[in-house]
Amino acid sequence: MEQERTTCCVVGGGPAGMVLGLLLARAGVEVTVLEKHGDFLRDFRGDTVHPSTLSLLDDIGLAERFARLPQRRVTSVQLPVGPDRSLVTVGNIAALHGKYNYIAMVPQWDLLDLLADEARKEPSFRLRMDTEATSFLMEHGRVTGVRHRTADGRTGELRATLTVACDGRGSLARTLPELGLEGFACPMDAWWFRLPRHEDDPSGLLGGLGDRFFTALIDRGDYWQCAALIPKGTDAERRAEGLERFMTRFTDAVPWLAGRAGSVTSWDEVKLLDVRLDRLRRWHRPGLLCIGDAAHAMSPVFGIGINLAVQDAVAAARHLVRPLREGTVGLHDVRRVQLRRWPTTVATQGLQRLAHARVIEPLLAGRPAFGDPRRAQRVTELVTNSRWLNRVPAYFIGYGALRERPPAESLR
Repeated sequence: MEQERTTCCVVGGGPAGMVLGLLLARAGVEVTVLEKHGDFLRDFRGDTVHPSTLSLLDDIGLAERFARLPQRRVTSVQLPVGPDRSLVTVGNIAALHGKYNYIAMVPQWDLLDLLADEARKEPSFRLRMDTEATSFLMEHGRVTGVRHRTADGRTGELRATLTVACDGRGSLARTLPELGLEGFACPMDAWWFRLPRHEDDPSGLLGGLGDRFFTALIDRGDYWQCAALIPKGTDAERRAEGLERFMTRFTDAVPWLAGRAGSVTSWDEVKLLDVRLDRLRRWHRPGLLCIGDAAHAMSPVFGIGINLAVQDAVAAARHLVRPLREGTVGLHDVRRVQLRRWPTTVATQGLQRLAHARVIEPLLAGRPAFGDPRRAQRVTELVTNSRWLNRVPAYFIGYGALRERPPAESLR
């Protein structure tokens, strides 16, 4: 069994883990990131890079390299409103102040490769691919690292002053009962699939409404990344009704895509996302910190889960750089990270729960959103027609409730 040691062990090489690893390594902290897959080439559902993350990349000197990646820029969020279901802009991201007034649609593996390449320049950084954390090492009630297993079956131990769980909603840390996982009801699951996009199509992030049907469309340039919301737990039942019936319902909600429905020829092209909304009551215990989806699994509503996770990583780096370098990191240091990020998490999940209860659940049940279609239209018109109110959803989608700044030691 291999036995190694590092100052900070980061479990999970997703956006939060790679950002944290890079920021700590630049500040001179010895850090090892464990990623269970052999590469980053996986079918990610969330490829949105919001203004908060774009600003971070600028702060740490990676904006020019990121801009060279193939990408599509989205500047608006549109929803169908009124009897004719005409598209109305409810979030004008282009109206935000600053240079990053758009959402960049970039394959997540390209972003992760960029972060990994930059981090490898730091002598204190190590990225171990094909290495899965299997359990925590414990001594006197403190997490002191992890046991791990490689793809070829070799096992080992990595001891660390601090272990940070960035391994998503299936995190190893979520098996610890003392952290107290709290879940909230979700009325829906989501099907993901692709349809061709034409040059004369609308652009941006779009929504579509039908009879007990809701869909979201993400502009990816030459194709639409489509999400269809279905009532929670009805995947098998809906698939048994047949692909043709599903695509008919989809094109009823988005009529201008009717001629392209035939491009989906098999259920294998329609992937299920089991939607969850939950959070740990405690994100820490001695020697351990949880961030990102490991600490709080987000609904796809507003599409901001990845960027919240990145902001968690930035806040964690800022609070932990000094105690990790000085060897004084303690429970109070990791507790400060949760105290910093907790209000944003609770506020965001509160808005998602409101959207679930007042919009998505009624629509999937065949009832009008907000209990009255006229009220929904009045609210939408108020937001749309007010130059200031229109910026509120745009700012929230772009930056979240609270912006984080990287530690000075990590800037270039």
